[in-house]
Amino acid sequence: EVKVVESGGGLVHPGGSLRLSCVASGFSNSVLSMNWFRQAPGKEREVVARIFTVSGTTNYADSVKGRFTISRDNGRNTAYLEMNNLKPDDTDMYICCARTTNDYWGQGTQVTVSS
Repeated sequence: EVKVVESGGGLVHPGGSLRLSCVASGFSNSVLSMNWFRQAPGKEREVVARIFTVSGTTNYADSVKGRFTISRDNGRNTAYLEMNNLKPDDTDMYICCARTTNDYWGQGTQVTVSS
């Protein structure tokens, strides 16, 4: 059974940091990339960061460049999103997507940035 499970969200003050984890398991095909999206109620889902599992190439949304870092541990089928200097606008549900020839989504982990 394919599973994508996120963890690490929570409440943090502006300027603070969080580290999200995404564990992907049960895949019969190779995972090509691990992707972090975020979505607020009533808004479209937007991509935050992406890492290609073989090359390690990363992409970031302009709004998080210089503050967020995505990494992966292929041996553990895990992707991480290190988030620094968090802002209230970063408050969202953060959702992980493991991409093969299909997309497999987790349930998300809530990040709230508030004083």
